[in-house]
Amino acid sequence: MDKKIKVRFPVLVEGKYDKITLSSIIDANIIVLGGFCVFNSEELKKLLKKLAERTELILLTDPDGGGRQIRSYILGLLPKERVHQLHIPQIMGKEARKAKASRQGLLGVEGMKREVIERLFLPFSTDSEEKSDPVTVADLYRDGLSGGEDSSGKRAALAARLDLPTDLSAKALIEAINLLCGREMYEAAVEDMKTGKYKKLERKHR
Repeated sequence: MDKKIKVRFPVLVEGKYDKITLSSIIDANIIVLGGFCVFNSEELKKLLKKLAERTELILLTDPDGGGRQIRSYILGLLPKERVHQLHIPQIMGKEARKAKASRQGLLGVEGMKREVIERLFLPFSTDSEEKSDPVTVADLYRDGLSGGEDSSGKRAALAARLDLPTDLSAKALIEAINLLCGREMYEAAVEDMKTGKYKKLERKHR
């Protein structure tokens, strides 16, 4: 199996099939924009803005009209100097899972060959072997933040302590914690909620 390229910044892509393709080639935090859904998702937009405050981002969209619209929207939403734009070549064709080609007949991110993706991300690779201990759904359940009484209220309180949007779903909150804070800050915030003692920690930068 080919070794994955470890990428230092979170990667924004249009859809889940783009993420599937990239996940087999790069080791990175990949965030799915959901196509045009990002235009109306206040939760996702808040998360993206918070991410851009703490780390640079990589944006990769399809080369068709829809991809250009989404790219333009993201560049208007976030500080341009915090976003690295990657572009795939315009290649005519059709993804294997689709019955017919897109309206413009161009392959999207999911249809790109491995070597094309590798060339795009090599400048952003890192040799860091830092081991991570990500927060999981099991952690939220153990700490009463999922599946229990007033779990959503407790998650909102936790998010406030971590300076994150307070209306994130459990899944989005976990992703935000792992991208921006890390386990140490999470556990300190949970302890803070239990004891009322505030522990100030430096936010994790990537």
